[in-house]
Amino acid sequence: MRAGTGVKYSGKLKMHWNWSVYLALTLIPFSASMFLINKRAGIAASVFTAVYFLAILLVYVYYRPRILRAIVRFASRYGTVQAQVLKQLEIAAVIVDKDGNVLWMNDQMCELTQKPAWFQRNIDTIFPDLSSEVFPDSEKFKNIELIYEDKQLRAHLQRVPLDNLIADSDMVEPLDPENGSEIYVIYFVNETEVQTLRTENRDLRGVVALIYLDNYDEAMDDIDEVHSSLMNVLIDREINKYCAAHHALNKKLEKDKYLVVMNQKSLDQSIGDHFSVLEEVKTIHIGNEIEMTISIGIGAGGEDYNANYDLAHAAIEMALGRGGDQAVVNSDGHMQFFGGKTASGERHTRVKARVKGQAMREIMEGSGKVLVMGHMLTDLDCLGAAIGIYRAAQTIGKEAWIVVGEDTQAIREWMQLLRDSREYDEDIFISNEKAIEMCDSKTALFVVDTARGSRVECKELLEKSRTIVVLDHHRQNADQIANASLSYIEPGASSASEMVAEVLQYFEENVKLKPLEADCMYAGIIIDTNNFVAKTGARTFDAAAYLKRCGADVVRVRKMLREDMDSYKARAEAVRHAESFMGCYAISILPSAGLESPNIICAQAANELLNIVGVKASFVVTEYEDQIFISARAIDEVNVQLIMERLGGGGHMNIAGAQMIDVTCEEAVEKIKETLIVMRQDGEI
Repeated sequence: MRAGTGVKYSGKLKMHWNWSVYLALTLIPFSASMFLINKRAGIAASVFTAVYFLAILLVYVYYRPRILRAIVRFASRYGTVQAQVLKQLEIAAVIVDKDGNVLWMNDQMCELTQKPAWFQRNIDTIFPDLSSEVFPDSEKFKNIELIYEDKQLRAHLQRVPLDNLIADSDMVEPLDPENGSEIYVIYFVNETEVQTLRTENRDLRGVVALIYLDNYDEAMDDIDEVHSSLMNVLIDREINKYCAAHHALNKKLEKDKYLVVMNQKSLDQSIGDHFSVLEEVKTIHIGNEIEMTISIGIGAGGEDYNANYDLAHAAIEMALGRGGDQAVVNSDGHMQFFGGKTASGERHTRVKARVKGQAMREIMEGSGKVLVMGHMLTDLDCLGAAIGIYRAAQTIGKEAWIVVGEDTQAIREWMQLLRDSREYDEDIFISNEKAIEMCDSKTALFVVDTARGSRVECKELLEKSRTIVVLDHHRQNADQIANASLSYIEPGASSASEMVAEVLQYFEENVKLKPLEADCMYAGIIIDTNNFVAKTGARTFDAAAYLKRCGADVVRVRKMLREDMDSYKARAEAVRHAESFMGCYAISILPSAGLESPNIICAQAANELLNIVGVKASFVVTEYEDQIFISARAIDEVNVQLIMERLGGGGHMNIAGAQMIDVTCEEAVEKIKETLIVMRQDGEI
């Protein structure tokens, strides 16, 4: 039965009317039973029942349409209230179609965007980041961070499918499923205050820094007692002034060590000025010939100050291992490097070499056998250092082998001479597989000419060996061998062969290199110093003199270092086609076709380019074994190590390199140019 509104009762209201009828029907047997008791009582009960039925009927007929109309009016008003509440909601909201066209917006949205309620243009005209391409497709919702008129907003995009609504409607035809039928409801939450509080919380986090004077003893020995006191005062003043400018607290721990506590905001300011205190300390001159430099290690991102101190200690060790005169920020294991523009100073004391030599001997004596390996694509310096370690092990009666994965052109002739000599076993050189098989818990593994775990000849040996000794002359980076029992990192050394030659003099009194071994180590020094031109100090010549006393012959070495005609022509071709970039950088591509070891010729070509007037740094690119090799060289005005680190490599201030994959030589050249432009703009070179 329908009322005038055309709406039926249903649910609980229908049940209410039905139960009224059901209860009335129970009066009929009651009236009949009353006749059995008393006729007059039965008549009275029957009359009451009839009146009750009539009243129920009248109420049902009279009030039903009025009740339904009241319900319809309430529902209509309730829907209007809902729409009004949504329109006046404190959160800005807008409804758009699948193309981003605005269909409706509430009052808060109008106030936020200063647009009228009838605004019907695309939403990306207000928020360029909210184009239809970023709307959620398969997922139901998506959050997007926006900045609008200095406000930080979070846009919550809700996808609302309309298929069911359109299918139940008799006003429009259902859409083709392939065309899609959805709208998007976007809510905008103003998170400006939250982000501000979050930033303030981050800015107030504690940071611990350690400042070490790199060459305090050397600089103080260079001046008299009166000037040394003044030097201390001036250094303290510069560090205190810098800390005060950045609202940091500092405490002098020792004569050459400082502890600094600051917050994250102060650290950001220091990063912004590239730790200018590094350069300010260098300006202190009171008659000292040796320039004072400092190293800074910063720990941030730890759970507490103790954790940050541990991070700072690791950072300062990294800074010193890279040669000093730089700042290293260690943020929860991720390291950033600043400074390091000057060459690593040569350490005049030989105490460190003596201590390291004695420690190496103790490790060898406590091991069963010794394995020596270098970096991938073993070069002559790496081979020379390995030969020196091999001789040290043989001197104290330990079996030793050298791990070489691939005998490149640079070392093949030297390796053959060693194999052919009766003084060595035929298996002095072993493969990676053989080394892994031989390695056990009593094996001492020596890694020379690299401290990077990703660049060693055999990574499996690092995982299998319990005792690892590292000797390297390159500046350290975050990819260092972590589980080394002993590390001897000396960025001031010219080569790994020089380091080993120096250590051997304190290793054992009767260590005597064979002439062929001395030749190999001497050749390694010559290659890495470019004939004693680059990165050569007094101790380099001392090491060379020691090798000469052991029988090294300059003539034999020069003959061994001669190259074939194809290599010479390729190097000349790279020099001929070099281009000048930014007026002071020479960049070229070395043709690798027909060359067995183009990476070596690449380095030689980079050295050649430095002979051109006006060239501050040279970069030569070549392809070798599906990789792009970059050799970078400089004299003294540009730190090519910083440049190569930007490209994933490293090295020294004057000699550095990098390897790249999945790029062409031309693309590598473009990346070098882009890096030079950015670093020039940032003032890093």
